[in-house]
Order: sequence, then structure tokens, then C-alpha cells
Amino acid sequence: MIVTVENPAGPPILVGSGQPLLLIGGPCVLESEALARQIAARLQEICGRLGLTYIFKASFDKANRTSLDAYRGPGIEEGLRLLQKIRDEFQVPVISDIHDPSQVRAAAEVLDVLQIPAFLCRQTDLLVAAARSGKPINLKKGQFLSPWDMKHAVNKIRAGGKSQIMLVERGSSFGYNNLVVDMRSLPVMRSFDCPVIYDATHSVQLPGGLGGASGGQREFIAPLSRAAVAAGVDGLFMEIHPDPDHALCDGPNSMPLDQVEKILAGLVRIRAAAEDSFSIAG
Repeated sequence: MIVTVENPAGPPILVGSGQPLLLIGGPCVLESEALARQIAARLQEICGRLGLTYIFKASFDKANRTSLDAYRGPGIEEGLRLLQKIRDEFQVPVISDIHDPSQVRAAAEVLDVLQIPAFLCRQTDLLVAAARSGKPINLKKGQFLSPWDMKHAVNKIRAGGKSQIMLVERGSSFGYNNLVVDMRSLPVMRSFDCPVIYDATHSVQLPGGLGGASGGQREFIAPLSRAAVAAGVDGLFMEIHPDPDHALCDGPNSMPLDQVEKILAGLVRIRAAAEDSFSIAG
């Protein structure tokens, strides 16, 4: 299946088999307008040069932070205002998380894709409300679910409306404070007739690993991304920050902005080689 995403710069972005590799990238959460503009500008430039399609990602609210006093973001009103500015200035599609059915209408007026967080992937009312918006949906697989269980979430969305769906692999819980990526999940979820996105940065997260916050192992972003692209994913999700050690959210598992181009260039070469020699199941 090909997912069509509205593109303010011109013809729609197509995501799926035979289409250019997609990057969904940006800071975990909106910290400031200046930071969002810096990251959007750089990633747009890199993706244009490498032949990737690009969607800017940042959350207006992180409702699932580990501790009560953790930074959540500017909130829906200010966050959507900033995302609209990024969309207008850089002419790129934008995506952000929604957490409650009451957020869908306002979010759909700005966002080109609605994202369902992993912890909420079974919330029927949220899935149905998102589906009724008609917007494409980026649905993250819960850390607590098998890949084949995601078919039920997909069916909820398809029953609720005409939204197109991308499925995101972001690792599975493996004991306490740890995730592991089962690459078999990629062709399994693709068999549901959905493009599959690999979440390269959340997959190396250590949930709650720092006690009051999550840790991460960003040194594994590149090797796991290479494996996922070789396995045939349609896109990558990366949280990217110019100074991850001082990011307000998910810094330990964020990709440094100055390392992104080298990694993406390698992934483009792997994708080309994989397309020549291997067709993913489904």
C-alpha cells in the first residue's frame, strides 16, 4: 500500500514500496522556535541532497514522561502554532503525537500526519477519532505487543474511517528498563498492507533507565538502522538534536544533528543494494 501525505511544497509525498526512503525527523519535543527551525532547515537540506522524502516531527506535549516534573512541551495551542510556522516557512509536512480524542480536530487542522504513541496504540476511541479525521496516521507498535497483534489496531482505524496507516517498529520490552528489536516484526507488519517505519531512536531507549527518566544507547542507532533498511522498511523515524546531552526530552537516545548526514547517506546506499537483491515478504 502507498500512503499519500500532503506536501505544502508541491505534489504529495508517497510512502511505501518503490518510493523514496522517508525520514520522519526532528526534536523529541518542541523546546523553542529557534531550535525547531535549525533542525528543520538542516534536515530538509540533507534529505533534498540525498533524495529522501522528509516530514518534520516534534511533539507539542509528551504526556507519557517518566516523572511528573519532566518537561512535557509547550502544549497543544502553542505547539500547533509553532508547527504551522515550520510547515509554512520550510514547506515541509509536519507530524506530532495526539493523546486524546479531544485533540484530533485542532491537530488535524495543522498536521499532515497524526501520530499515535506506542502506549496508546490500543486506545479504541483515540484510533477511531484519528481515523475519522481522514489524515494519514503514523501508528507506533506498543512495546508490550507482538507485531501480529497490531493487526487489531489497524482494523480499528480502517473501520473508523478512510485514513491511511503507517506502522512503526520501536522495540519490544525485554526485561526491566530495556528494549530489543525483533527484525521479523518488519515483514509481519508490512503484510497488513501498510508501509513500515523503523523508529531508530526510541528502539535504543532504556525506559526508566535513569530512575526518574529514560536512558538510551545512541551508539546502536546506526547499526540497527542499517539492519532495518536492509530488511526493507519504507522509512525511518529519528529524534534529532544539535546537543542531545542537553535536550529537554529523550536526549540519551537522540541522534546528534551533525552525525545525521553520514548515517543517512549510508542507509541510502544500503536501500539501493537491498532493492536490487531482495524483495521483502508481503
